[in-house]
Amino acid sequence: MNIRYVSLSGRGRTDACVTAAVRQMQAAGVRLWGTFALETDDPACDMLLQVLPDGPVIRINQNLGQQAKGCRLDGDALEQAVMQVAARGNGAQVLVVNKFGKLEAAGRGYVPLIVQALDLGLPVLVGVSALNLPDLLAFTDHLAEPLPEDPATIAAWALACA
Repeated sequence: MNIRYVSLSGRGRTDACVTAAVRQMQAAGVRLWGTFALETDDPACDMLLQVLPDGPVIRINQNLGQQAKGCRLDGDALEQAVMQVAARGNGAQVLVVNKFGKLEAAGRGYVPLIVQALDLGLPVLVGVSALNLPDLLAFTDHLAEPLPEDPATIAAWALACA
C-alpha cells in the first residue's frame, strides 16, 4: 500500500503544501488524478477544489451569508467533486486527495477512489488534519506514512512512484 499524507498545523497550511506539490508534479509531467484546493480571497470560508487533471473548479462550502462567523462543508458539492474525479482516472499515475475529512472518516467521500487507486497500484497523496489523522490511520491499518512539509520532496516522491 503506497499511501502518504501531509498533516500540518495551522489553518490552510496542509492545503497550501499539497497545492504547491501538485503544481510541481504537474510541471514534472506526472499524470495526476484527484483534487487540490485553490487559493481564495477568503480561505477561512471559501473552499474551492480543482478537479485533476482537466476538470472544473467546484465550491464545496455552503454560503451562510455575510454575518456568518464560519463555514460549513456542502456534502453534496463534495460528492459532485468525487464523481467528477471518478470520471477522470484513466492514465493517472498518482491520486491526490486534498483532504481526508469527516465524510471520509465515515467511509464516504473519496474513500472509494482511494481504494480503487490502491487496488490499481497507484500511489495516493492525502492531506489530513490532526483531528482526522487517527481516522486515516485506522482506514489504512496504520500503513499510511507521513511526508515532510516540503512540496519538492512530495513531488519527488510522486515522480519516483510514477
